[in-house]
Amino acid sequence: MSAARLDPALRRSAPVFAALGDELRLTLVSRLGQEGPLSIASLTEGTEVTRQAITKHLHVLEGAGLVRASRHGREQRWEVKSAQLREARRCLELIARRWDDALARLKRHVEEE
Repeated sequence: MSAARLDPALRRSAPVFAALGDELRLTLVSRLGQEGPLSIASLTEGTEVTRQAITKHLHVLEGAGLVRASRHGREQRWEVKSAQLREARRCLELIARRWDDALARLKRHVEEE
């Protein structure tokens, strides 16, 4: 399917899926969603990942609209922006409905034979 024919909602969610395609970024979003706003120091604690690597991945997530930073004194805390995740979930539900419809058509076709 060409990008020109892609559903606009799916097109808007493509950067979200691309950002979440990395295991570390998916883990970061999961932690932020479960634990709430966290600093980079908190996100690196107990891992072998450098602060620079975490920062790089957070900026990718920020570019996809998944997280945002806010300053708390001298510390910057990162948190999940749920709107983009809700939009991505709607896209996945749309894809699931389309697959369900396609499978139902296939079933009807096979049963008619």
